[in-house]
Amino acid sequence: MKDDRRSPFRDAHTDRETAHEVPDTPQTRAPSYALAFSDEDFLCREELRPVRLQLELLKPQMLMDEYGVDSTVVLFGGARIPRPENKDQARTQTLSDLSKYYDEAREFARLVTLRGKETDGHDYVVCTGGGPGVMEAGNLGAQDADGVSIGLNIVLPHEQAPNEFVTPDLCFNFHYFAIRKMHFLMRARVVTAFPGGFGTLDELFEALTLIQTGRMERVPFLLFGEAFWRSIINWEALSEAGTISAEDLELFRFVETAEEAMAAIDDWEGAGTKRDIIPGR
Repeated sequence: MKDDRRSPFRDAHTDRETAHEVPDTPQTRAPSYALAFSDEDFLCREELRPVRLQLELLKPQMLMDEYGVDSTVVLFGGARIPRPENKDQARTQTLSDLSKYYDEAREFARLVTLRGKETDGHDYVVCTGGGPGVMEAGNLGAQDADGVSIGLNIVLPHEQAPNEFVTPDLCFNFHYFAIRKMHFLMRARVVTAFPGGFGTLDELFEALTLIQTGRMERVPFLLFGEAFWRSIINWEALSEAGTISAEDLELFRFVETAEEAMAAIDDWEGAGTKRDIIPGR
């Protein structure tokens, strides 16, 4: 991260390097002597959680600002959705059948990336969780269109790495799920959800809740795979029970293909307007 602002004060980078050259004494070896901002053990203390939360909010925000990302198209979806050529290796027949959405996610990401490039390439930037499955398909589709894409990865107990198609300068790693989900939506111009599991459901319902409660403006919100979504969620039962209003069922639409999704975006009320609301602000 480059900071071109001029200041009469000695900068932190210089002092951090100078601190490595101090004489080796019992005092300089003591943990208390380490510069606070260079002391990883100190930064990981329980009491520093508010600082870590702020850092995880600021770092991706600042780097995306510097890269020039104005708006994003978010792709939520399952990490276990296989590539069609690998569908015979899927652990269930349902996962094998859902492999078609890998191709739809890839094509959709390609199309929205091309749309973003019609202007300055700073809008309609594909944003995924940076992992395999649907996420990989989204980043690959953006690459197919010679565009950039964002990956918001998170540290998990099992070893993992971001998929190879995320733009390296826009690949981020998170400790806090809450801050990661906030970054998914802070620049969202379109939100899509493909078949997935607990993580996809969590992201889907958090975004819908923000829109339902007016904490986030309404944007095109598309669920790929109507049969899947209706099989796991009885949307009408929520409305009939009165736990949501009938109008809440209009916050999203079902689509099956990338082409249907593009048409739905164009047909969405208020389509084409840029975001000016940050969730939770």
